[in-house]
Parts: sequence; C-alpha cells; structure tokens
Amino acid sequence: MSAPPDLTAHPVSVVTGAGSGVGRAVARGLLEAGHRVALAGRRADALSETAADAPPGSVFVVPTDVTVEASVDALFDAVRERWGRVDVLFNNAGTNVPATPLEDFTVEQWTKVVDTNLTGSFLCARAAFRIMRDQTPRGGRIINNGSVSAQTPRPDAIAYNASKHAITGLTKSISLEGRRHRIACGQIDIGNAATPMTDRMSRGVLQADGSTAAEPTMDVAHVADAVRYMARLPLDANVQFMTVMATTMPFIGRG
Repeated sequence: MSAPPDLTAHPVSVVTGAGSGVGRAVARGLLEAGHRVALAGRRADALSETAADAPPGSVFVVPTDVTVEASVDALFDAVRERWGRVDVLFNNAGTNVPATPLEDFTVEQWTKVVDTNLTGSFLCARAAFRIMRDQTPRGGRIINNGSVSAQTPRPDAIAYNASKHAITGLTKSISLEGRRHRIACGQIDIGNAATPMTDRMSRGVLQADGSTAAEPTMDVAHVADAVRYMARLPLDANVQFMTVMATTMPFIGRG
C-alpha cells in the first residue's frame, strides 16, 4: 500500500492581483518555495507573464474579477478541481483612484475602490474558507494585504483608507471564526514597496502637512520574503499582523 502524498511538500496557494507588483513578486516567491500557485487577476496576458519560467505543473492561470461573486467562486472551484485543496490564500487584489479631497469624492470612485479592496477580499476569503474547512487534512491560511493605510491614512484617499482599515476587521473576524477549523488568518501592512502602483511616491505626493514630497521606497522582494515566511508557518503558529515598509518613509505620524 503506497504512502499518502506529502501535502506539505507542495502546498497549494492562490494569489489574487498576481499580474503585477506585489502579487507578482509574492507569487514568484511562493513558486520558488515549492508551492503550486494559482494566479488570479483580470488580465490573462499579465498573469501569463507572471507564470513565465515557472516549473512545469506548478502554476495555474485563472483570469478572475474579484468584484464578481461568480468569478471568484469559479476561481476556487477550478483550483480545487485541479489540485484538490487550497492551503494558502494571499488576498492581494486592490485598486485606488487619483488623490481626491473628501468633498469632491464621488460615489463611483468610492464604489470602485471598496468593491475591489474590501468586497473582493471578502469574496475570496469566503471561498477559500469553505474549501479549507472541508478539505482533508483540514485547515489553511489566509493572508490579507492591508497596507500601512490600514493603520494611518494618507490625505485625499478616503475610500482606500476606509477599505484598508476594514481589512483589519476582516482579518480579525476570519481569525476568530477560523479557530475551530484550523484556519489561520494574518495581515501584512506594506509601506512603499517599489511597484508600478507606487511610482508616484518617488515623484512627490501630498503629505499630511499640506506639502508635497518624494518618499523613499523599498524593493518589493522584501514583501515577497515576508509573505513567504508567514505562509510557511505551521497552522499552530500565526503572524497576526506584520508591517514591512521603507525605513525612512513618512509613516509614524505621517511626517
């Protein structure tokens, strides 16, 4: 009689927003660590670029719109059908709009950001949770991308700030309800990782005192390393919250 497969050798991870930036870096880091990784995002061409040079059989490209319930459910159904389980979800897909004062912020802008950053994270977490609860061996890990804006807001970014503060509540709720199912949940708050989304930081952004100043950034590889550390912990240990940021960015006190 053959021994059961060692599921810890090649855990199954789902990374949303995997077509660029933090998501791409984390997905590639997990692949290097031996994970089988499902790449989710809206643009199939960008996901295919992320998947380039991945070991054969280790990557699964699934174009997904995290704001659409049926699309998210189809993603997780496809992953379960291909690999039989989900061990890690990196809940990363997010968006923002140009800096806009509160009094000029439109409902359309608000909805765009909240639907992706918060509702999308909820839909993905719910789908992953259901699989992790019912699979054998039971359990898994959900890692939410909170951003340092989950702790301290930037000016003229009310929807992004509110959505990221809400991610902290989502993380705590998943952690609480996941205990009885061996589902761990943690949050990584990232500050000024160098990605296309943060290009504007080095050109100068509005500060809390009303001035405009360039901000330092850090290599996105440090984020990938941090998520990989969180992902490799056994399920009886958890990083509940981690902040990784450019050391000299204006964050503590936002100035």
